[in-house]
Formats: sequence, C-alpha cells, structure tokens
Amino acid sequence: MRSVTIVGASLAGLSAARALREQSYDGPITIIGDECRPPYDRPPLSKEFLAGTMSEAEIALITPEDEALGLQWRLGRSAVRLDLAAGAVALDDGERILSDGVVIATGARARQLPGPPLHSVHTLRTLEDAAALRRELLPGARLVVIGAGFIGSEIASTARSLGVQVTVVEVMATPLAGPLGTEMGAVCAALHADHGVRLITGAGTAELAGDYRVRAVRLAGGRELPADLVVAGIGAVPCVGWLAGSGLPVNGGVLTDERCATSAPSVVAVGDCASSRNRYTGGVLRLEHWTNAQRQPAIAAATLLGRDVAAPATVMVPYFWSDQYGCRLQFAGHRQDGDQVDVVEGRPAERRFVAVYRRGESPVAVFAMNQPKEFNRWRRQLTASMTSPVGAGSR
Repeated sequence: MRSVTIVGASLAGLSAARALREQSYDGPITIIGDECRPPYDRPPLSKEFLAGTMSEAEIALITPEDEALGLQWRLGRSAVRLDLAAGAVALDDGERILSDGVVIATGARARQLPGPPLHSVHTLRTLEDAAALRRELLPGARLVVIGAGFIGSEIASTARSLGVQVTVVEVMATPLAGPLGTEMGAVCAALHADHGVRLITGAGTAELAGDYRVRAVRLAGGRELPADLVVAGIGAVPCVGWLAGSGLPVNGGVLTDERCATSAPSVVAVGDCASSRNRYTGGVLRLEHWTNAQRQPAIAAATLLGRDVAAPATVMVPYFWSDQYGCRLQFAGHRQDGDQVDVVEGRPAERRFVAVYRRGESPVAVFAMNQPKEFNRWRRQLTASMTSPVGAGSR
C-alpha cells in the first residue's frame, strides 16, 4: 500500500486518515472534499451552531496534531467516477488521482422536498445550510418543520429556544416509532408539547404554497399551515451516484462486510454512505450516526493495510444520541417489531428514565432520557455480549 485516496472530507474521511497514520502507514494520503472548507463537526449544526452559541472555529475538526499527518487536500472538488481497473478516482475538473487504496467516505445529502424551489425553504446538512437557516430564525417567525425525526426535532427545539413559533408535521402516527417503537416514540413526541411546539401527526405534506417565497404548507387533507420559513427534515440519501459503472455493489449504500471491505480489493467504505454487515444485528445496516463515522474508519484502515482487528473493535453496536429541549436522549442496540420494552429506572413522565428492549429474555437495546450513567452501564453490557474473533481474511 504505497498511496491512499480518501473520497470524502468530513468526520469519517478525516478519521480514516488519522487511523492510517496511527497504524503506521507513512505513504501519501489524498483527501477529496466537495465543500471548500476543512472538515467540521455536524451534530452542532442543528443545536449549538444553529443557536449561535458555537462558532465556526469551535466546530472545526482539524487539530494542531492533524497538521503533522502530511495530508494532501483537494477541497471544493467532487469525485465523479471510480475506475477500479486503473486504480483511479476522477474529479469534476478532469484530474485523475491514482492510488493503491481507496476509502469511500462520501457521506449523505439531505433529501429535498418535491416541487419548484422557493425562498425560505431549507434543509440542514452543511455549515452553509445552518448559517442560512439561522438568519431566518427570528423571534415571532412562523416555522414549519416537516419531519419529526431526530434532525427535525432538534431544529424545532433550537428554534423554539430562539422565540420562534414552531409547528412540526409528521406523516407517521407516532414520531420516531421506527428506531424507538411506539411507546418510547410517544414519550419523545411529548417533549414538543412540553415546550409549546405544535405537533401534527399522521399528516402528509401535499405541497408548499407561495410565489417566489414560501407562505404556507398545505397538508394532504387540505389543511393549510401559515409559514414564514420551512425546514425539511425528511431523511438523507447516501452520496453514491458517482460510483455508477464502477462495478461496486450498491444497495442503500456501498455494500461492505463487517471489516468495511467492498467487493473490490483495496477499496473500503465507511460512514453514512456504507451499508455494512453488522455482527450485532446479524444483517446489513447503514448507520447515519457520529459514533459510527468516528469508530468505523479504524477498522477500514486495518482492512486496507491487511491487518487483523481485535474482535471487540469489530462489534459495532449501533449508538446515537440527540439533544432536544434540554433533554439528552441516548439509544444503543437495535430494536425490532415485537421486542418488549420495559422502564427499568426512573419515570418517563419525569423525563428521566432508562428503558430496556428485550427479545425473549435477552436485552437487545437500551434507550435513556437524562440518565447517562445508567445508560452507559447497559450499553457496555450489550457490547460485552459479542466477543467472537474476526481475522483479516474474513469476507
């Protein structure tokens, strides 16, 4: 392995570069990023940065130690094609970068609302998105958030703290029922009412009304919600279109094994764009979570360098957190329909509790609200239940 190209200059890509150096790789590393700025942390975009309590400098990921890594940056450039036969990544300006190994870390982009573009309709994925939205979050403004998932709920929480009038529209009967189930989803949904945010569930969006600027959200049943601005929090799409014709299998993300290896030798994929076999769930999973983007690249680097990875390191127990209305929400594991959920600590009505999901007699997931210590204890138990080794040759 004499040279490595990393496609994607966010947390996963930077983590891959750091991991390669930590594992004694000393060859050239080129990082390609379609944004014109160095990597930055995305979770604060819907919270502290959006609220104006964190600056651009404070969310930067590059540290003084990273300056010594000797990385070659191609920022403001996009990869448009992967030529496996030539070992080349083609860029939008015509440059071709040749290397022995490729790390695919292109992340995901925000899903857009259908229809013609209107002013004051936002998505939130980049620093520029957050800055544009922040300029319109003025006291008294009427905001409609479409989607009551984690990103939509975090935006609603931040906007409410700024004095904005917020309505959240969710097509499902219970927000977050997918990852959390209906019982815990209902508890999270109650946070909106606790803080004066109107939540409308079981309602699809028919269209946005307005000439050049949005003035209302029209629901499928005909109801119209006045709006000065709208945010679509309706999910994300993995950035894998540039891999068309490369021969790499893609199914909701680049398919990899649990060691991040794709079907092509010397090509690995990590982060939001990767659909990886997950030993904990027993299936293929695409995780759009900060922890996965930070931890997975160490496994990918070892795979690229042909090294073994200790079994505990390959056990990626899904984990995510969310901060809403002053509450810390944490989840670890993987829930399925039919799992039994029981509150084992605290009370949901007090917004301070721990709930454990069981499949038969076995705990498979844990969810907590404002109980970090107990949550971490259960999370460690879930991880400790998976200990079998995996060798470098596993595929």
